[in-house]
Amino acid sequence: MSEATGPISKFFGTPERAWLKEFLEPLRPMFKEVLLVSLFVNILAVAVPVFVLQVYDRVVFHAGMTTLQGLVIGMVIVIAFDFILRQTRSKVMQSVALRLDVAVGRQLFEKIMALPLRSLESRPASYWQLLFRDVEAVRNTLSGASAILCADLPFAVLFLTVVFLIAWPVAWVLVIVFLIFLVLAWRSGQVVAAAAEEEKSKIISRDGLITEMIMGRSTIKALAMADHLRPQWEDRQAEAIEQSLVRGTKTDSFVNAGHGLTMFTTVAMTTVGAVAIMNQELTIGGLIAANMLSGRLLGPLNQLVGAWRNFVSFGQSVDRLGTVFNEQDDKTDSAIALERPKGRLTFEETTFRYGDNTPAVVDSVKLDIAPGGVTAIMGANGSGKTTLLKLLLGLYTPVSGRVLLDGADIKQFSRKDLAHWIGYAPQECVLFNGTVRDNIAQSRPDAADAEIIRASSLAQAHDMLINLPDGYGTLVGEGGSLLSGGMRQRIAIARALVGAPPVIVMDEPSGSLDKDAEANLQLTLTELGKTHTVILVTHSPVLLQACGNVIIMDQGRIRAAGPTRKVMEAMAKAKADSGATAKATPLKVIKVDPATREEIADPAE
Repeated sequence: MSEATGPISKFFGTPERAWLKEFLEPLRPMFKEVLLVSLFVNILAVAVPVFVLQVYDRVVFHAGMTTLQGLVIGMVIVIAFDFILRQTRSKVMQSVALRLDVAVGRQLFEKIMALPLRSLESRPASYWQLLFRDVEAVRNTLSGASAILCADLPFAVLFLTVVFLIAWPVAWVLVIVFLIFLVLAWRSGQVVAAAAEEEKSKIISRDGLITEMIMGRSTIKALAMADHLRPQWEDRQAEAIEQSLVRGTKTDSFVNAGHGLTMFTTVAMTTVGAVAIMNQELTIGGLIAANMLSGRLLGPLNQLVGAWRNFVSFGQSVDRLGTVFNEQDDKTDSAIALERPKGRLTFEETTFRYGDNTPAVVDSVKLDIAPGGVTAIMGANGSGKTTLLKLLLGLYTPVSGRVLLDGADIKQFSRKDLAHWIGYAPQECVLFNGTVRDNIAQSRPDAADAEIIRASSLAQAHDMLINLPDGYGTLVGEGGSLLSGGMRQRIAIARALVGAPPVIVMDEPSGSLDKDAEANLQLTLTELGKTHTVILVTHSPVLLQACGNVIIMDQGRIRAAGPTRKVMEAMAKAKADSGATAKATPLKVIKVDPATREEIADPAE
């Protein structure tokens, strides 16, 4: 028993593969059923060679027509049973495939949804697409031809035993060839594994470029970038094809060696058998039956050499899935259900960097934003504005310091809680194929129609939506491609406002809006600031009029913060005095409070 379970235990011994054991445990009875059916299928497979043996040794030489009739009737029954058993095995394997597809696919989806944003950003989109193909590889290996092959392999001993019983002089040829096949299969696994891994890396690189091209198809067409992208595509495609040919050549070499070894086995067995027949040690029927059994014996081994790539890909797929499954999730449950927060936001010496050896993108930020009011975050590109928003949303975890919501560290809240308390309208307005209503209610599928209409009205989208032929039932297309950029942005803003979250965060919300829509948005922000804490990244002078406070960021630090008028006057004075380009003055950070109209803090030392 230990010998049988040894390789299996070794396979599941790594953390990357332990997850699969949990999925397979409920399927153990079904696999046992497949093994039992395979036993009877392989026992029935012996019937044909035995039939041939009896026909040649008894019927032909003794003209036994009655015996032949009985043998034929028996074989018809055997073939019928064999058909029923194989159909039963196929249905069981289909059931295994369905359960694996549903269970592993659902687990992967839930895992990707639960991973922190940094984990998702650390790998290209093609990697995550590959994971779903890995699910298919796991399913096909455990429920397809490869699984049947594994079920049939142990019964090769049965055929070898029968050969010893009916044609022992040629059985030793099969023993020697059997051992050679095992060595060939083992070596095939080593060589093909390395080649398949290299091929997979080239395919990922090529698919990554394809994903980028599809995502940027409008830009590519508008700027006629085909000539620039063609060499990159050709290089990556050539590398993938070249590595595929290398892997294919190595695989074909072993497969062809297996076919050659099979042919040699027939020649060797016939030669040894002919000598045995002349020495009265074997009958002609025994030799023919032994040759037929050798095919049943060596067939699975020959398939194993050819199918080794599938097993290698299976192992790689299991490892990739296991690596993702073992990653740390976002917090999914809160220890206690808290009341709706008022909206006070606090940064306590918060620092964030993308890598251990990279400079801080947000550097020791200390900030306190009181509930209510509209606060703008300004700064040059790369100053850390968007990263600061992602820290506020809990999408990034600071390497030091804390981010607080109403005095509570946001790390203790689940992703769903934060999404319900903090509405977010990103700079890139991503919509999903479906109706307008579906997209507005994306994070709150149970939202009432009145809530959706209120949110779209605040976003200045309602009047435009009801004029569409299908209104809120209008399809937006892939990524919102059937709508204008301004309409997509309004829908994204409406999505952030559904449920009236106490905190609303917007990143360049007027980027795709015309002047009239921007002016209307300014009025909306002013109104929202009376009952919500609104944080927005903007450089729009129009929207800045709705902001009671402003935060100026520079190189990850807050250079100035306070009432908008005071901060802007200080910046203008600093620019006039120094003659330098517009740059935030190094002022000490104070509490950002819409009710405060005092002077901003003295300049920092």
